[in-house]
Amino acid sequence: MKKSNRRKFLGAAATIFAGTAAASAASLPGQPKYPVVHHVFFWLKNPGSTADRDKLVEGVKTLSKIKTVKELRVGVVANTEKRDVVDNTWAVSELMFFSDLAGQAAYQTDPIHLAFIKNYGHLWEKVIVYDAVEA
Repeated sequence: MKKSNRRKFLGAAATIFAGTAAASAASLPGQPKYPVVHHVFFWLKNPGSTADRDKLVEGVKTLSKIKTVKELRVGVVANTEKRDVVDNTWAVSELMFFSDLAGQAAYQTDPIHLAFIKNYGHLWEKVIVYDAVEA
């Protein structure tokens, strides 16, 4: 694909994606549905172990049972283009959405979250958390 065509394609795709994401995330026009985002990245102790990765994915999915977690997405590293700005050293990610900061705080001490740490914590070597609120 020529650079010009690729740029046009990527620009169009980004516009469509942004519009779709914005439409699905809003409960009222201009208002985010769940304005608090909790994004966690896990690095495995055994990075080459598909079994450990799958076990951790299984564990992360149990967190969807927590009442204050409004949406949960679980991911693994995508095989995308290697660039200096892309960190693909992690193994599993969780992306959670909350209605408010109180809900995110309640999640931290929820028995399901504490059980997740106890039962699956042996699988990871490193965890990084990014929390954000709608700007």
